[in-house]
Amino acid sequence: HVQLVESGGGSVQAGGTLRLSCAASGRTYSKWCMGWFRQAPGKEREGVGVISAQAGLAYYGDSAKGRFIISQDNIKNEIYLQMTNLGPDDTAVYYCAAGRYRGASYPCSSRRTPNEYDSWGQGTQVTVS
Repeated sequence: HVQLVESGGGSVQAGGTLRLSCAASGRTYSKWCMGWFRQAPGKEREGVGVISAQAGLAYYGDSAKGRFIISQDNIKNEIYLQMTNLGPDDTAVYYCAAGRYRGASYPCSSRRTPNEYDSWGQGTQVTVS
């Protein structure tokens, strides 16, 4: 498994920005799908987006399109979630997750649900007021 540690959460006013980081260690990083999820109180865990660590291509859920950007630094083995124009509905614990890449027939872009990932970080709280 991959060990994941998120950072960068905090409190921000509506309209503000935050950048979350996820540091990965352990197994080979380049063959993974790296996802960002979030979970608000009383709600199910929701997919924010996913990046193919090998190709560097990112895909986004509807709530993230146009506002969030996922990027990576393959040298540092880190992925990032740049969030802009935040609103109260973005308040949640944000998690990064890693799922082993399983070939072109099961691309990273299709992996939108939590049970498609093998390893999880502890989460970082984002509060927007």
